[in-house]
Amino acid sequence: MKTFKPARHAVLPALVAAAALAGCSIVPSDRGVPVRTAQAQINATTVDQPLASHPVTGIVRFAEMKDGGVRVSGEVKNLKPNSEVGFHIHQNGDCTGDGTAAGGHFNPGGMMHGSPGHGHAGDLPMLKADALGTATIQYVSHEIKLAGPDGIMGRGVIVHRDPDDYKTQPTGNAGPRLACGVVMTGS
Repeated sequence: MKTFKPARHAVLPALVAAAALAGCSIVPSDRGVPVRTAQAQINATTVDQPLASHPVTGIVRFAEMKDGGVRVSGEVKNLKPNSEVGFHIHQNGDCTGDGTAAGGHFNPGGMMHGSPGHGHAGDLPMLKADALGTATIQYVSHEIKLAGPDGIMGRGVIVHRDPDDYKTQPTGNAGPRLACGVVMTGS
């Protein structure tokens, strides 16, 4: 009599299906290890947009990884073509008006503004738009986490108009806030 053993490739889809049915925010990572996820839907603020007929929009996803890092991925559209713009996590999850209600950069460690890994926890790499004005985000941060008192859940994600110089305090001189989103539990 043979003993039934499920194929290794069948276990991961079963875990994904179980998580989906349970309605939780746990999904498998690249290595098949459950991780917590969150996302921010990015919407234009009331400031002047690069393309008035197509305001800046996008989605940014955050996935907690087994090693403690957070994978940041997504896409932002309708930026000025071939531009670089500042991109940060801000203290408050309030996107009203021109985005200034989101407050300053998220900075639980009291650091000076700087390049990613050398400044505020909320200092992320600049977005680099292609010829169509679309920026793809692929970054792993070891300065942020999703949950806890120093977590990013409920905080704002801001897309600025100008490049971040990574030295002007406390903002990097990245200009007005073109778009804003709030980090919420992912699905």
